[in-house]
Amino acid sequence: MLKGKTALITGSTSGIGFGIAKALAKQGANIVLNGFGDHAGPEAEIAALGAKVAYHGADMSKPAEIEAMVKFAQEKFGSVDILVNNAGIQHVARVENFPIERWDAIIAINLSSAFHASRAVLPVMQKANWGRIINVASVHGLVGSAEKSAYVAAKHGIVGLTKVTALENAKSGITCNAICPGWVLTPLVQKQVDAKAEALGLSNQAATELLLGEKEPSMQFTTPEELGDLAVFFCSAAGNNIRGVAWNMDGGWAAQ
Repeated sequence: MLKGKTALITGSTSGIGFGIAKALAKQGANIVLNGFGDHAGPEAEIAALGAKVAYHGADMSKPAEIEAMVKFAQEKFGSVDILVNNAGIQHVARVENFPIERWDAIIAINLSSAFHASRAVLPVMQKANWGRIINVASVHGLVGSAEKSAYVAAKHGIVGLTKVTALENAKSGITCNAICPGWVLTPLVQKQVDAKAEALGLSNQAATELLLGEKEPSMQFTTPEELGDLAVFFCSAAGNNIRGVAWNMDGGWAAQ
């Protein structure tokens, strides 16, 4: 379905971003990965799916590096047809105790990077009159949670940016939508489960149930594969007139 298209996915060497990258690769898209840590393994896995793949290590807190990454992707594959803004970090603290440098870093990586990347890819998408911008927000783009001020502010901002980008391109073949997951079982979340189990002297299963039971009525994690399938749907013809939505995959979290 996406043969000849190029997808740039930020924060895609593991977790949600990698799940989306694999789903788009299975549809024939060229893939540009981005992220810290090992990238040779993820590149090899994408290539094994039959997709062309490249990697750029842009620091998503630095606008010049984001611009260089987009230029790299365009030079490598000719265009960026699909942009998935997924890069994100987290820090937990009450507002009065929240370190200023952590606030600035979260806003830069979780929100501003999506603006800088979208700004860079839109002119080429507009020239082609086709494009997909998918912003990975969070259920925290729709509701709040204590001690997550920067994350919640950034994700609410992502939902707003999604709406404006969609409206500005509403008469074109470019769509912009946000995915708002609840708990997703990524390595980062598994660490939270492990920490909760250790702190409370619980089994891993009991800690998992405690974590999910606080917010997610379905009592099950969303998977990176499910999020990847939703991204594919947004890129399909069925997504042609889905514009500016914040689509939550949260097990009923925001329905409460």
